[in-house]
Amino acid sequence: MIALFYFYPMIQALMMSFQSGAGTNLKFVGFDNYIRLFKDPTFLASVRNTVIYLLVQVPIMIVLALFVSVLLNDPKLKCKGLFRTAIFLPAVTSLVAYSVIFKYLFGQAGLINLMLLKLSIISAPIQWLTDPFWAKITIIIAITWRWTGYNMIFYLSALQNIDNSIYEAARIDGANAFQQFYKITVPILKPIILFTSITSTIGTLQLFDEVMNITRGGPGNATMSISQYIYNLSFKYTPDFGYAATVSYAIVIMIVIFSIIQFRVAGDRK
Repeated sequence: MIALFYFYPMIQALMMSFQSGAGTNLKFVGFDNYIRLFKDPTFLASVRNTVIYLLVQVPIMIVLALFVSVLLNDPKLKCKGLFRTAIFLPAVTSLVAYSVIFKYLFGQAGLINLMLLKLSIISAPIQWLTDPFWAKITIIIAITWRWTGYNMIFYLSALQNIDNSIYEAARIDGANAFQQFYKITVPILKPIILFTSITSTIGTLQLFDEVMNITRGGPGNATMSISQYIYNLSFKYTPDFGYAATVSYAIVIMIVIFSIIQFRVAGDRK
């Protein structure tokens, strides 16, 4: 079953990446598709956008999820179940539904602009969806809102398995809250942090729903992700399944590269 539904499609996609065309009209073109990647301005723009999402959003989300998990693990906190459910809830929300809601919230006459205007923080509505910079910020906010709670669950589960006597011993030795967090919590959670960093990296490199439903990749491809470009190559532009498969394998290569970098930075050589 694994060979049929995982390895066979992967091999077929790899073979297709050396062809061009759609349907049964595929022709072998060798490495032309891979050479085309480096000359394709739309592909390069989508890579740049995706890397920006990755480098900005993933660290923010990981730090935020870690911070929230520590707060929710406090034994003195009341209604912990309510807070945990509320923060995790976005992770099980429909991708399309929440993307549409974000589109209306961040519209020119949306609730976000209305609130900022009422508070006199801004003097004119921010073009959240039509300005290249703010459109990227909107996508980053949307992804962070959805996936922070998902990563929080991993950290919270790991924190609950740490023996409280370790913290008690640290407090006796005079360690403050920050020192306990930096010297005890972070080192113990290192494998979980590495795991969530890699899975978040993979998810961001495959980003599609938010971009497709909130900005449609605009304005002028300013927010287009690699996955959306693959979709456009297959179904929106003149179909070229071979080149779309090539772009798909570009994501695979990027995932491998970023995963290796993260393993190296974490010092995990296993």
